[in-house]
Amino acid sequence: MTLIAKEKLLALLLEYPKPAGIVMGYGTAGFRARADTLPWQMIRIGLLAAMRSKVKQACVGAMITASHNPEQDNGVKLIDPYGEMLDQTWEVYANNLSMLDDDIHVLWDYLETLMTQLNIQPHDEAIVAIAYDTRQSSPLLASILKRAAQALYTTIMDFELMTTPQLHYAVRCYNDDGQYGHYTEAGYFDKLCTAFQNLLEMTPNTQRLEPLAVDAANGIGAMKLAYMRQTLAKFIQIEIFNDGTRGHLNDKCGADYVKLYQKTPEGLPLASYTKYCSIDGDADRLIYFFMDKNQQFRLLDGDRFSVLFASFLSIKLNEAKLFDDVKIGVIQTAYANGSSTNYIVNTMKVPVACVPTGVKHLHHKALDYDIGIYFEANGHGTIIFSDDLKSKIKLAIDDPNRTMEERLAANQIRAFINIINETVGDAIADLLATEVILSILHLNLDGWLNLYDDLPQRQLKVAVRDRTMIQTTDAERRCIAPAHLQDCIDELVSKYPSGRAFVRPSGTEDIVRVYAEATTQVEADKLADEVRKVVEELTK
Repeated sequence: MTLIAKEKLLALLLEYPKPAGIVMGYGTAGFRARADTLPWQMIRIGLLAAMRSKVKQACVGAMITASHNPEQDNGVKLIDPYGEMLDQTWEVYANNLSMLDDDIHVLWDYLETLMTQLNIQPHDEAIVAIAYDTRQSSPLLASILKRAAQALYTTIMDFELMTTPQLHYAVRCYNDDGQYGHYTEAGYFDKLCTAFQNLLEMTPNTQRLEPLAVDAANGIGAMKLAYMRQTLAKFIQIEIFNDGTRGHLNDKCGADYVKLYQKTPEGLPLASYTKYCSIDGDADRLIYFFMDKNQQFRLLDGDRFSVLFASFLSIKLNEAKLFDDVKIGVIQTAYANGSSTNYIVNTMKVPVACVPTGVKHLHHKALDYDIGIYFEANGHGTIIFSDDLKSKIKLAIDDPNRTMEERLAANQIRAFINIINETVGDAIADLLATEVILSILHLNLDGWLNLYDDLPQRQLKVAVRDRTMIQTTDAERRCIAPAHLQDCIDELVSKYPSGRAFVRPSGTEDIVRVYAEATTQVEADKLADEVRKVVEELTK
């Protein structure tokens, strides 16, 4: 690499030195920490983004956000060319760069070694798309990342303020030569809003949509929803609260708060609406809720989205006479409520696959299906549609031998596909998909909730000496170490009707997470506590 590149990198290292003793690891959320500890890390991730782009010979994305974390935090994660999360093998390079100190010679040697291993030439083309959320720290961090990438002769596409799903979408579109859509923000909204409008207009006897109150977590999603609200005003009334003009980002509001504390966020007029939802700080999670006739809080989380979306698609596949030709499946983790699994498998006749906790596992498994539906309980999720499925839909629409009803159902599926952001969980896209399904199926939130009854559940944390003592298999549902722990759990579960329990180690700290379900809340609490005691005894 050239002397000029080395000088630019040295200048950045001197301007934003690495604090002593700091250690960070790249995970599903990328790097995430208190914002004032991140500038040095942006140098390294900028270099990595440039090299990833050179290797793939495609645009990669760099999203600066800490999602549902407090405002003082920030983070960064890379987006691969197809809009997916960074390939896991490259997380190793991210961590190696993170561990290196500011010695320019050591850092430079590692870069040159890596470029040799990956067959990268210094002047190979690279394109990095950058976007960030509304945190005050984001513009500075973006500028550092940008300068580091440019030191390796990189073209920057600076999208500035965007939701995380919007950048995933933009990267996919840019690399797909417009096949998936246009890579601008205007292209994103045009695709989603046009599909939403088309689906409602082609469907006879739709139900009028009730006004929707949205808790926008005082984040980036508020300004993006405002644009969409205006575009779709004649179809749905969307009122935005916690829009960033008063409160703090993710402070007693947002999807994560509502899910975690099982209560309404602050800043919402609870007597004025029958339908509410919350998104998170970077708009990739969505949770619906309402107050029932007894003024009790009722939540519709990720499991409910899986059921709603799978129900709609199953109905339309049957109407199009395509159900038997399409492989549809729902992907869950062990945390999915057992009642949702039973309903999907036994009532809807749709197979369910269980994978280890984490979006990357869910997304990867979803690729095995023509229609792969996945949602985490926290409201993050999407649907992946295979190219083969899209071809079958087009053929069905164009087939003159099919009935009008069959062609209409196929057309409805095609429009629905265009509402979904297949690259990643997207609160805005999922909100539109939810609203259009409720309208077509004539459901309100109470009817959606009553499709099945959740089993009461309890989650606990147990502090242990060494979390690696706990080892699991079967998508984390069975424990293989320490010895006899699973036998003890099985014995406890057998005492409770509809009982289920599992334990799994935390990925970041020395705790074990306990999950239990049973017929009543009292029994679920009791089962969780009994499993906790067994874990404590066998991990002494």
